[in-house]
Amino acid sequence: MKRYEAMYIVNASLDDESRTAAIEAIQNVIVSNGGVIEKTDEWGMRDFAYRIEDMTKGYYVVVTFSADANALSEFDRLTGINQNVVRHMIVNLEA
Repeated sequence: MKRYEAMYIVNASLDDESRTAAIEAIQNVIVSNGGVIEKTDEWGMRDFAYRIEDMTKGYYVVVTFSADANALSEFDRLTGINQNVVRHMIVNLEA
């Protein structure tokens, strides 16, 4: 398994309970596919540098995890189609 860091932005219009549930569901994708979450860092609400789909702010989350290729591709696929995730980015920490 390789180490990765993923940053994703959750829609700012979600209330606290919905946002917590969305973050847990996103991280559960990694765990359910055999990955291990090492650290979760919630940066909180931040302003965007430019408008994204008529939004000006979002809730930023950074996750460090170890996973194989299948877990990584499933995480990438599901965050790409999740309505609550505005943007996401995955970085390989071992490169």
